[in-house]
Amino acid sequence: MGTILLASEGINGTVAGPARQVRRLFEKLAGDERLKKLDYKESWCDHPPFYRMKVRLKKEIVSMGVAGVDPAARAGEYVPPEEWNALIRRDDVRVVDSRNEYEVHLGRFERAENPHTRSFRDFPKWADAHLDPARDRHVAMYCTGGIRCEKATAYLLEKGFEHVYHLDGGVLNYLERIDRAESAWQGDCFVFDNRVTVDHDLDEGDYEVCPACRMPLSDEDRASPEFELHVSCPKCFHRLTDEKREGLLERARQMTLAAQRGERHLGMRQKPPVGADRSGSSD
Repeated sequence: MGTILLASEGINGTVAGPARQVRRLFEKLAGDERLKKLDYKESWCDHPPFYRMKVRLKKEIVSMGVAGVDPAARAGEYVPPEEWNALIRRDDVRVVDSRNEYEVHLGRFERAENPHTRSFRDFPKWADAHLDPARDRHVAMYCTGGIRCEKATAYLLEKGFEHVYHLDGGVLNYLERIDRAESAWQGDCFVFDNRVTVDHDLDEGDYEVCPACRMPLSDEDRASPEFELHVSCPKCFHRLTDEKREGLLERARQMTLAAQRGERHLGMRQKPPVGADRSGSSD
């Protein structure tokens, strides 16, 4: 199960299943001449992190909304995780997080700037307003898996920036290869599946997402009077319509009925509650 995105600029996705089957899928993809350089990263969890399998055709792998930006043709310098710390600690380097507000809130690199974007389409506007090729001679960017930041560097190069860098493989590759004792990463890393976040050891974090707005929820959020199980959280409480609220409540009722029948509803929360027994297969 999982999601695979296909676009003219490439292929990207995350899938989950028994280890042997996942590796067979990768071997099948890598057997295609067009995908011989396909790179992939592994992490482990003990419960299914997806509800279904989806393959989507898209105009862009990640939507920036700017025509002509092609990271396959021209992108910034790829910086391996082992060299990242030294780069972002240089006084002449401006470090920019190319992820969105809710992701930055959960974790970030030291010295990194938060563009406060709601979607990646907001990034070009922020860059135009806050970055200057005459002043910012060295700009280093990063993202979750190395896709958005690669495209962000391509955009800056089109705008006349000369020295632009991005973290090869993104935060997930960094966490996999850099020891916690030497790490410049602070907090958890948001991932786009039912685990919600992973920690520095790539183990599942303790966050959940709000069923209404899909924003990550902390313990503080869940303790708020504006948090209602299956319905709302402090981030969306004041903009939730009565119709949307009733729809979410009906969804929760259907999930409960499915559980009572011993069936799995597609909306069922497969992640066990915090503190619950998480034993099971690492596949």
